[in-house]
Amino acid sequence: MTQAEGLVVGAHGRHFMVEAADGRRIRCHPRGKKSDCVVGDRVLWQPAGDEGVIERIAERRNLLFRQDEWRSKSFAANLDQLLVLVAAEPMYAETQLARALIAAEQAGIPALIALNKIDLPQAEAARQRLEPYRAMGVAMIELSLKAHGAEAADRLAPLLDGRATLVLGPSGMGKSTLINRMVPAAAAQVGEISQALNTGRHTTTTTTWYWLDEARRSALIDSPGFQEFGLRQVAAADLPHWMPDIRAHAGQCRFYNCTHLHEPGCGVRDALARGEISASRYRIYQELHAELSATRY
Repeated sequence: MTQAEGLVVGAHGRHFMVEAADGRRIRCHPRGKKSDCVVGDRVLWQPAGDEGVIERIAERRNLLFRQDEWRSKSFAANLDQLLVLVAAEPMYAETQLARALIAAEQAGIPALIALNKIDLPQAEAARQRLEPYRAMGVAMIELSLKAHGAEAADRLAPLLDGRATLVLGPSGMGKSTLINRMVPAAAAQVGEISQALNTGRHTTTTTTWYWLDEARRSALIDSPGFQEFGLRQVAAADLPHWMPDIRAHAGQCRFYNCTHLHEPGCGVRDALARGEISASRYRIYQELHAELSATRY
């Protein structure tokens, strides 16, 4: 039987929604017991009654995932950028932001930070906390999705044009507001995919791909929220390489295998003393280095 190319636009357990070249969407299952598919995968599939069977996953450009001691959890594949949504209120956890950016850096995915709710009094404090990220070159945009939704959408649209963008953000940051503002038909698409994948009305465990334009050039990928963002895929010795502000000074250390924690002649700690690395970022580095250096069983 002839195999066709498709795009995975929805995933829940071993059920996948595959979009064919003509725009039709077919519920599919992977062949065999193991499933490595994620939203964003390009696949070869073939019909099987009213459904389909995924025969092969095409080589990926990239894959964003998190890994703890017990398992690895993939977000999406073949991304053009990661949009991390944070807000002035509730105050975001900088450690979670840093972890997401490290995972994106390692996967070779450009990142964009969007600060939401800038109409609130707490905006200036949130802006100051983001200054180290601005200083190390992370792209940023400020929004007020509820108070000035149309203006926010107009400012955000050019940054999403022609790209597949994964949106990450803890609860309360405004992720649903952003998706509904940029994709007016989002609720209908979620309902359609949820019904096909038998996930019921609650879709918090479902990753969904939304097209932003009829030409299917630009997409937003909504992913379930998370409480923890494990980075067990990163070796402690490699951590400085994935943190641009640490990396910028690591080459100035006296010892080639400097951990940047206690050695004399450390370029990173010298930069910290000069105020070229923020205290909060160095604290995050220390915490992550300790976590990643812990014995693995």
